[in-house]
Amino acid sequence: MKLFIFLFLLEIHVTHSLRYFYSSSSGVSNFPEFVAVGLVDDVQMIHYDSNTQKAEFKQQWIEKAAEDDPEYSARQTNRLMNTQQVFKGNIDILKQRFNQTGGVHINQLMYGCEWDDETAEVNGYHQYGYDGEDFISFDLRTESWIAPVMQAVITKHMWDSDRSLSGDLRNYHTQLCPEWLKKYLNYGRSSLMRTELPSVSLLQKSSSSPVTCHATGFYPNRAEMVWRKDGVELHEGVNKGESLTNNDGTFQMSVDLEVSSIKSEDWHRYRCMFQLSGVNEEIITKLGKAAIRTNEGKIGKRGESEGSTNSTDENKDQTINRAKGALGNHTRANKEEINTGAGLRITHSSDYTDLHLSSSSLGGKN
Repeated sequence: MKLFIFLFLLEIHVTHSLRYFYSSSSGVSNFPEFVAVGLVDDVQMIHYDSNTQKAEFKQQWIEKAAEDDPEYSARQTNRLMNTQQVFKGNIDILKQRFNQTGGVHINQLMYGCEWDDETAEVNGYHQYGYDGEDFISFDLRTESWIAPVMQAVITKHMWDSDRSLSGDLRNYHTQLCPEWLKKYLNYGRSSLMRTELPSVSLLQKSSSSPVTCHATGFYPNRAEMVWRKDGVELHEGVNKGESLTNNDGTFQMSVDLEVSSIKSEDWHRYRCMFQLSGVNEEIITKLGKAAIRTNEGKIGKRGESEGSTNSTDENKDQTINRAKGALGNHTRANKEEINTGAGLRITHSSDYTDLHLSSSSLGGKN
């Protein structure tokens, strides 16, 4: 199979992120009641759960940061232990707020910031949820809370009236969080700023199934993958999968192309394109039956992709963890801050740090 390499000039904007996920649960067996993870550019750097009750560092560079600040580890552990207790109590309040008794229930909090290293633009987010649904979130632009469910309205009113809280959140997300993000990027530069191109292959379960263009082993997690026909991006008959984390810290993604209605003589007009942010090389894989691997085995020669030197015959069935997988579905970050009567109270510290912004504390009674 021929290799197609397209080089082009592009303006590269790299947006870096620092995010934290807290998850508290009840009724879930064989799983910690509380889990917290911190990530820089989707790479997990710190982990805490109610079983170990210790902040554990997942990258060598964060260990170096802890060495430079001897109190760093103990500080993070103590704060997360306190947060664990707050979240544990809030589960009961949430169940009361939603008129629930037993069963499995989960709340989550996601907060953090993004920083564009070229434009210096900063964005922040602070979102809570309950049982997989949005509960309440902070609008940094208006400095007000958004309550998508009626059970969160009382919380919204209370937090909206707390102007010091709004100011603290604004300061953290626009000043402190980006500062810590830059510090972490500096410590982990050799790892976080590296570039790894993927192996790209074409996969198909059966002759009647869509053809999957699968890229694995790339880093960072800023990439685009599309199908094109005669150079034009396709939207119909295409299904994009989400980016997933490999066990080695790299990423994988895939995009399906429905081929049942494509004539065999037209297959040569289709290409799968993979573009990694910060790399001027566009990896193009030509659609061809000889390049497709199926469940029945390899048909013809394995497809080769320009710009990739890694073997694509390996790790097709590797165990995949969702990015931030320890917390389940992070797209709806949750916070357990629900109070059945008087609304919630956030106990926030003036000594904001990289890891711990605030914890939810409930006030009032049923």
